[in-house]
Amino acid sequence: MNYQETIQWLFNQLPMYQRVGKAAYKANLDTTIKLLGALNNPQNTFKAIHIAGTNGKGSVAHQITSILQESGYKTGLYTSPHLRDFRERIRVNGEMVEKEFVTEFISKNHDIIEKIKPSFFEMTVAMAYEYFASLNVDFAVLETGMGGRLDSTNVCNPIITAITNIGLDHTMFLGNTIEKIAVEKAGIIKPNIPLVVGRKQNETAEVFGNTAREKNVEISYAENLISIKTLNTPDQFKKNFDIWHKNELFAENATSPLAADYQTENICTAIAIAIKLKEKDLSISNENILDGLKNVISNTSLAGRWHKISDMPLTICDTGHNIDGIHAVVKQIKLMNYSNLHVVFGMVNDKEPYDILNLLPKNASYYFCKPDIPRGMDEGLLAEHAFKAGLNGKTHSSVMEAYNSARNNSNPNDLIFIGGSTFVVAEII
Repeated sequence: MNYQETIQWLFNQLPMYQRVGKAAYKANLDTTIKLLGALNNPQNTFKAIHIAGTNGKGSVAHQITSILQESGYKTGLYTSPHLRDFRERIRVNGEMVEKEFVTEFISKNHDIIEKIKPSFFEMTVAMAYEYFASLNVDFAVLETGMGGRLDSTNVCNPIITAITNIGLDHTMFLGNTIEKIAVEKAGIIKPNIPLVVGRKQNETAEVFGNTAREKNVEISYAENLISIKTLNTPDQFKKNFDIWHKNELFAENATSPLAADYQTENICTAIAIAIKLKEKDLSISNENILDGLKNVISNTSLAGRWHKISDMPLTICDTGHNIDGIHAVVKQIKLMNYSNLHVVFGMVNDKEPYDILNLLPKNASYYFCKPDIPRGMDEGLLAEHAFKAGLNGKTHSSVMEAYNSARNNSNPNDLIFIGGSTFVVAEII
């Protein structure tokens, strides 16, 4: 099989949560352990930085990867889902895994995959670990897919773990309260391995504190280590800020291309992780940290976070897709200057649509669509939920049709926002 045939085989043969949802979920790590065992446990050849959380874990993972790269370390990065190309999930020093490696991995391990029958996610984690081992990476930064305790990435050897924040998402699998979800995320905490928590929340403090004590883990809250003072930044797609570490000035007029306000918390978390890594005698200078933040997009190709598509009209997409993520997006939209707001919006069918739709601006024109995956919510059903939330708009048979309609109805000074699902953004990018 060539590369395209290999990818199509993977999509067709292995249940993929992002596409089909619950049918791909496995409530244990047995298959991951069997698959990695058949590959001679490549995860034992590198040290990991393991990151979980409801929102922000991808942004934090990319920033830590960028910092390690700026520090001269060969660094692997595993994230999910991908936006354009399957290979985005697996990178070393910013470069995507080669197509030849993907095809050879499947060809070489075809019989093992047929026998063990992993999910798509389990297979991609194993592929990433094998790739990182083959290139002798110094470190691998691993973003969990969903949860933590039963996530396939949890079969790893971290030198530090991090949990960004906890919100209500994937409740059918992780639990319907913040506390229950925190227990699942806390499953990545390993004995004697330091933990950084990005957001201090009353509902999660006891869960993380108890787990840390049970496992003899030092727990650090990013907000106790790092604070950021945002400066006046005329460029709405660049953040200028001063960094304070334990109330002492760490850096003056630092910059980041992650300009959305919600990224402030993620930047603080990334800096906190970097500082804790320095304490473990990694060769990371303050300049490496600042350069890693500034160059995160060029170093790691981070995309889809308050991502500008075009000007006139200004068109922005964002992958935020749960209550906390949409709340942050709406807050950012309120900071923008525009004449009229047009929103291209689609969702997947395992979300609580009303709670999310009720957060969206009422004074906007909506273009409802279904992302092109089996798990996508029908655009007509989405429009019905939206009407109950006080939103008005039209339905469209595809994401691109909705986007084109929004462009046709917009003036140069308007704002088009595209979001609601990672898969909506993926079709646009």
